[in-house]
Amino acid sequence: MASQPLLPAILQAVMKGQPKALNDSHYPGWHLAPATGLLNDPNGFIHFAGRYHLFYQWNALGCQHQHKCWGHWSSTDLVHWQHEPVALMPDEEYDRSGCYSGSAVDNNGVLTLCYTGNVKFDDGTRTAWQCLAVQNSAGGFDKLGPAIPLPHGYTGHVRDPKVWRQGDYWYMVLGAQDLQLQGKVLLLRSENLWNWQNLGEIAGSGLGGLGDAGYMWECPDMFTLNGSTFLICCPQGLAREEKRYLNTYPSAYLSGQLDYASAHYQHGDFHELDAGFEFYAPQTTFSADGRRLLVGWMGVPDGEEMRQPTVANGWIHQMTCLRELTSRNGKLYQQPVKELQALRGEQQDYRGVAHKMPALDAQRLELVLESAGEVTLNFADTLILEWHRDELRLARRSLENGAWLYRYWNGCAHKLQILCDHSSIEIFINDGEGVMSSRYFPAHPAQLTLTGDAEVRASYWSLRACMVE
Repeated sequence: MASQPLLPAILQAVMKGQPKALNDSHYPGWHLAPATGLLNDPNGFIHFAGRYHLFYQWNALGCQHQHKCWGHWSSTDLVHWQHEPVALMPDEEYDRSGCYSGSAVDNNGVLTLCYTGNVKFDDGTRTAWQCLAVQNSAGGFDKLGPAIPLPHGYTGHVRDPKVWRQGDYWYMVLGAQDLQLQGKVLLLRSENLWNWQNLGEIAGSGLGGLGDAGYMWECPDMFTLNGSTFLICCPQGLAREEKRYLNTYPSAYLSGQLDYASAHYQHGDFHELDAGFEFYAPQTTFSADGRRLLVGWMGVPDGEEMRQPTVANGWIHQMTCLRELTSRNGKLYQQPVKELQALRGEQQDYRGVAHKMPALDAQRLELVLESAGEVTLNFADTLILEWHRDELRLARRSLENGAWLYRYWNGCAHKLQILCDHSSIEIFINDGEGVMSSRYFPAHPAQLTLTGDAEVRASYWSLRACMVE
């Protein structure tokens, strides 16, 4: 079995790679990031037995999308996290090409993982199994094997199970690609997590009033909030618009009503979940006090990811901050979880003209800014936010050719809450009506300067570093 040589190699990679990663000025001070190697999708986000658990796709052996394991962190407060034993490694025939994304559930007091076992064949084809694993007394996980084979009528691109309990049944949404190479989301039902009934396609390209909406819908997540049922997904192949869906692969959501009895999902149009340069594969869970929380991967598959300068130091990517979701009139709002306020230092305030505001240390910063526009925020000459009366435009140079690239949020913004870390910025607009999440790689110490004649009101805090233990 592959597990015997893989585990020592992971341990050696961490011992050799983590000091180099931590010494990188771009390594985050308070966001979750890999000890070394590549991090991507958040997995198995759950509050269980008094702790939050967050698993993640991890290749400790390099910055390439290979050797996918499930790393594991846990926390009691969503701020201070600790490393847990590696949960899953690709060491069985049914997951030999990678333990791909999935979710976690509390099954009668047993923490149970539901994940995709990925198998790639020498001829370029592939298949996928939806698999189960349960936590053991040592804190690791014992694999139980495949529960769902590749469904009839779909290519080998079937993955990312998100499972939840509703009444007497377990339900699962599953990303899929049909034989016409169209992206779909399947709804399945089970009494015991083992025997699943495929209830059919509830959303996807060509369904529910959507036209051509991409060739694969990854990382589905379904939940009900304030009377609306939301389906978050990552539709690969969705056509770019002039100012929306500009990333190689976007993250979006649908809002509507799910009829469990008929397995019918009535929904409206797509909404982009995050308008920044890096955001993908978000996953949600309930907090201990009943809030709907979200975390995303601050990355995008393909694109320019392998040109990021952190690759030279043996690591790549990080998570977003933890966010609370609320719903207003069928629209999702995102805000940083209140627990992050524990990282704030002393509050400082400014009232006056934008260009007279003192430069701020942007290395670890939270800024709440109110204005009617027109203001330009310059983050170390590396990332520039132009705040116009009816639009936000975020600019960053291409890592490939140096050309300016742009992302947009359309609407009238009157308030921004900005969270900065060593190489990331998250911009929350109008108390979460919109978000723009982006990586950037400034020379440190990075500073934020404002220009423009508009009046602004600002409150800001330096944020304490908070490393994983």
